[in-house]
Amino acid sequence: MRWKFCGGNCVKNGYQNNGKQRYRRKHCNKKQQQDYNYKAYKPQVNQYIVDHIKEAAGIRSLARLLHISTTTLMKRILKIANKIIAPHIVADSIYEVDEIKTYIGRKQEHIWIAYALDRKDKSIACFAVGPRTNATLYKVLGKLNNAKCIYTDRLRQYKSLIEQSIHKTIIYGTNHIERNNLTIRTHIKRLTRRTICFSWKATMLYAIMKIYFWG
Repeated sequence: MRWKFCGGNCVKNGYQNNGKQRYRRKHCNKKQQQDYNYKAYKPQVNQYIVDHIKEAAGIRSLARLLHISTTTLMKRILKIANKIIAPHIVADSIYEVDEIKTYIGRKQEHIWIAYALDRKDKSIACFAVGPRTNATLYKVLGKLNNAKCIYTDRLRQYKSLIEQSIHKTIIYGTNHIERNNLTIRTHIKRLTRRTICFSWKATMLYAIMKIYFWG
């Protein structure tokens, strides 16, 4: 029996309460089973979660597909998101910045997803979730200090947060990110217009977007 995480050797260590053989890792004394009845313990579940999130599966629909509880699924999503490392910001690149509006808990509780799109390879450089304030926008724009040029719409907050020499608001300047907004709303169930799926907490919305962008 090989340890599922590092591939080291294991030895038999009695039986579980369900009657299945238990194994122990010699080096660290951690224990495992050869197979599990509950689907959440299977090592490939995390990748299934990432793949389904990117294909417009909501929490309950994903829990039904994977045969695991919604509580376990939400905890696993947060754990997956915490392990994802944000990419390095490329200097002297051209970025487009925009926001996507959604809500938390109820439609009156508005929240925005602000993010920067690299115009060259269409990758997401950074993003932030929060109210439409300077503080939220600065979490994105503050990381683009070495940008060659930043295209935005005519939202007035951008004028005070971006250097005038690299800030542009020309017509069609944000075509790529506006089109990407439509793709995101198509791929993320909780951002689809006229849907009953939504986020109860900003932390879960942030985790979902982190998995979608960089997972």
